[in-house]
Amino acid sequence: MRHFNLLNFQHIVLYVFPTLIFMVVFGLALAFSHLRSEDEHERKQKIIYRFPEGIEDRNAPFPLSMMLIIAGTIAWVFFYVLGTGLLGVKI
Repeated sequence: MRHFNLLNFQHIVLYVFPTLIFMVVFGLALAFSHLRSEDEHERKQKIIYRFPEGIEDRNAPFPLSMMLIIAGTIAWVFFYVLGTGLLGVKI
């Protein structure tokens, strides 16, 4: 049993809200995945560089949603550590 009920609420906020934001961004990414650029098919097929091991490098687009999810995860970790450290709460 915890001595401070606010600590439970802080943990719920730190876990639930980033999860909800992730679900919204991921859902929007799936909903709008049909939006494509004009030269996307050509960029996926054209080989730019061949590595000696037989690996081929292409200039395929990286999904914006994945960039947002990765950036959001990094930001969440940073602010989680910062917030927990400033509040003096033991992890």
